[in-house]
Amino acid sequence: MKKALITGINGQDGSYLSELLLEKGYEVWGLLKRNSVAENQTARLDGVFKKINLEYADMLDLASLNRVLEQVRPDEIYNLAAQSHVRISFDQPIYTTQVVAIGTLNILESMKLLCPNSRYYQASSSEMFGNSFDDDGFQRETTSMNPTSPYGCAKVYGYNITRNYRHSYNLFASNGILFNHESPRRGSNFVTNKVAKEAVRIKYGLTDKLLLGNLDATRDWGHAKDYVKCMWLMLQHDTPDDFVCSTGISHSVRELCEHVFGKLDLDYKDYVGVDQKYMRPEELTDLKGDSSKTRRILDWKHEYTFETMLDEMVEHWEVIYG
Repeated sequence: MKKALITGINGQDGSYLSELLLEKGYEVWGLLKRNSVAENQTARLDGVFKKINLEYADMLDLASLNRVLEQVRPDEIYNLAAQSHVRISFDQPIYTTQVVAIGTLNILESMKLLCPNSRYYQASSSEMFGNSFDDDGFQRETTSMNPTSPYGCAKVYGYNITRNYRHSYNLFASNGILFNHESPRRGSNFVTNKVAKEAVRIKYGLTDKLLLGNLDATRDWGHAKDYVKCMWLMLQHDTPDDFVCSTGISHSVRELCEHVFGKLDLDYKDYVGVDQKYMRPEELTDLKGDSSKTRRILDWKHEYTFETMLDEMVEHWEVIYG
């Protein structure tokens, strides 16, 4: 039985990845950062809670990482831990950078010292590209990286230190450059789930207004359930490498609102407004990924469309508020 260790296991991706690995017969371990409100900390893991093993540790506490890695000796390590909200990274730039950049260095150093034969997945991000595009309008593994947020800057460090450890110490360490991926388990302060949740609340008369940031920003949105399959495939490949995971189709926040409100027989223009506090100090206007390398080499494909992903999110909130 293979052992997998997931940092950030109680996040959206960690919960879906846990389910996937359990289906494949893994023994699953996860790291939790202590939260004073423990009751809500593992809510996304309710369906698998009794089947997984959880340990308290912190990405900035190398001793705690060493303790867990020495105990588990995992075959695979998935580093998903982060302060992952881009807009909030402008409010907490130092903390975001410490967790995302130094935290990645810490887990790699622990792996090098204690389990160098493990396979390592680094959760890299499309935010690393910033407003850089290739001539065809896509972003791929070879596109230059010019991040536009503290989060994106920290992710570039994590990406590069992963490559450095791969080359310097012959570690199996791969970067997954994932574009935006959502689900009903996404935090409701992220725009997709925020729109889905508030549109349903408006439908049932619980509120009457939704304020957002840049409605014309476009993103390449996929479903987290599809993308965790891509993570797993990267660690089953013969050699470590860097892979973009994306749908190749981008939509604007305005289109997102139009679809979600339309599904509820509402016109988003009657309810959606703009608030400057949701604007980023430096805007990232567009993201659109070319995952042809990933599809060709790993034989990966996504099952969800933009529309079916949003429909599932709306249905989730209708069950709660309907």
